[in-house]
Amino acid sequence: MPETTGAGCAFLDYDNDGWMDIYLVNSGRCDFFDPHPPLRNALYRNNRDGTFTDITEKAGVAAGGYGMGAAVGDYNGDGFPDLYVSQYGRSILYRNNGDGTFTDVTEKAGVAAPGWASSAVWFDYDNDGKLDLFVCRFVDFDKSKNKFCGDKQTGQNYYCVPIVYNPMPSWLFHNNGDGTFTDVSKETGISQSLGKAWGVVATDINNDGWMDLFVANDTVADFLFLNQNGKFEDIGLMADVAFSQEGLPRSSMGVDSVDYDQDGWQDLFVTNVDQQMYSLYRNNHDLTFDDMAVPLGIGRITRLMSGWGIKFFDYDNDGNVDLFLANGHPDDQIEKFSPNVTYEEPFILLHNNGHGFDDVSSGAGPAFAKRFASRGMAIGDFNNDGAVDVLVNVNNGAPVLLKNVAAHGNHWLGVRLIGKTCNPDAIGARITWQAGDLKRSRFKTGGGSYLSSHDPREVLGLGEHAKIDKLEIRWPRPSERVDVFTDLAVDRYVTVVESVGLK
Repeated sequence: MPETTGAGCAFLDYDNDGWMDIYLVNSGRCDFFDPHPPLRNALYRNNRDGTFTDITEKAGVAAGGYGMGAAVGDYNGDGFPDLYVSQYGRSILYRNNGDGTFTDVTEKAGVAAPGWASSAVWFDYDNDGKLDLFVCRFVDFDKSKNKFCGDKQTGQNYYCVPIVYNPMPSWLFHNNGDGTFTDVSKETGISQSLGKAWGVVATDINNDGWMDLFVANDTVADFLFLNQNGKFEDIGLMADVAFSQEGLPRSSMGVDSVDYDQDGWQDLFVTNVDQQMYSLYRNNHDLTFDDMAVPLGIGRITRLMSGWGIKFFDYDNDGNVDLFLANGHPDDQIEKFSPNVTYEEPFILLHNNGHGFDDVSSGAGPAFAKRFASRGMAIGDFNNDGAVDVLVNVNNGAPVLLKNVAAHGNHWLGVRLIGKTCNPDAIGARITWQAGDLKRSRFKTGGGSYLSSHDPREVLGLGEHAKIDKLEIRWPRPSERVDVFTDLAVDRYVTVVESVGLK
């Protein structure tokens, strides 16, 4: 089963030169797989000219286990992004040494998460100003527990629907501030919920300043962990996000959270397999959600699709968040018994017109006419032109890097946030900007998509407006400081340091 589900990717600026580098996760040696020559992950340094150089060995981040995902965060507050690689078997925490190299500190940190780890996210669950780590766990699986799913007469193996495997609890690790972490899954309530977890996003669904978690599960109810002062309660069922509209569990993979309708409340999105449709959950402001996928046309577009990587971002910088979906069926034999579904599937690009979403995939470029076995997907501006690009990892194929040329003509401001009292990555900050009659707000989530990690900078779309009249940063707890800047020049990147200002 692990062979069909990976892998992820990440944008990160590992050397702090202001340019996004790329990390790709690969499969490797485990109890059922011993490749010769050995396989490894890859870190590519951005050469600032549209090309990249493989510096994996020098950096020391080859990994080599059976990789799944990547999560990037500055857990020790030294200003350099660290890298958590989730794996089937045992995961790895690489500390960034600040000199172009990383050190495997997994054992000292205590975050190996033995088992089948999938997506992971850095966020500050207890508002102490340090980044904690949530790691999704998929089913109870190893080679000895492998189930045969296929044609018994021919011996042909098919993809196993995970209903045949037992669910497991995910992990929550508390950052102790000294390079070590404590497993607090039990005392926080996380381990009480048994799941088959794929994607996770850290968000704040009730605007109380405590980061919540939306977790996609395969063949069991999706979780919505409400954070109540550092303790978590799964309210997915009560919130109407656990099951389909027919009350059935789905095969959920990718997730994200965004305020797509600009009403000040975070909405949720989850992808599923074919016949189940994807769900866009509008926040009702009372801990319940309404699935808007069908009325907004997303249900029809995705009915025969299976989604993995997914992310909301403003690809054309008009001020409205759009949606990119990376798709592909989990079963490479699906076409033998389902004539309307294919293993490789096209990308989908949905444009937010201010009232709903239009499928603009057909005009989005030649890549959208192709089909891929897509899995992890990350967004980031690798050429620093203010147009956010897309990276997709493909199962058993080369990755796809899509350069965004759709934002030309619209203005923008890129903002990198650095927390001092709050967590270093400012996860949970709220950014509000105004340019003429355009006023928008964005909440800085943690994670999202599937097995992947994104450019930490927020690109604020301005449309035709040539300056920002007002930019407000509301830093997350324990800070809650509000910084305001006026009359800002645009079409550039700026760094905002909490309590210091623009750099």
